[in-house]
Amino acid sequence: MSRSSAPGKRRTALAGAALCLALSAAAAPAAQATPAPAAGPADTSPTCSLRQNQPHRDTLGNAFSLDLYCDNLASDAFGRPAFNAPVTGRLKLSPSWFVCWTLGDAAADGNEVWYYTQGDEVVSLPGIKGWGMVPAKVVQTQKHPYPGLPRCPWV
Repeated sequence: MSRSSAPGKRRTALAGAALCLALSAAAAPAAQATPAPAAGPADTSPTCSLRQNQPHRDTLGNAFSLDLYCDNLASDAFGRPAFNAPVTGRLKLSPSWFVCWTLGDAAADGNEVWYYTQGDEVVSLPGIKGWGMVPAKVVQTQKHPYPGLPRCPWV
């Protein structure tokens, strides 16, 4: 699935879920409403998983069948793993998928790992369709590179 179709599908799914909630709330009598459970500590730990058979093809002809599906921070995607590279795309939604990793410029924390993905929004170089690299700090996992995710083929 291309990244460019993800926002539309997510909006459709969200709209459908909102409609279902509205219809079920309207159909339920107010007298039978059940109290909300007491608020407790929310599980805010990031969720990441490797997914098999997830076909992705970038604009350079690289094909990937495995991806890391993980919570992420909003971020620019760069044309190469360097902070001075052109911004090709932007991650706006979470979770996102990442198809491989490589080494590049060190972030402020010293981490040199970068992940390859397709942004939710194309920023520049439209022929690349938002594909680019994001620094590891964007991918919300405890270990970088993520175990089992392959290194990018061009290194």
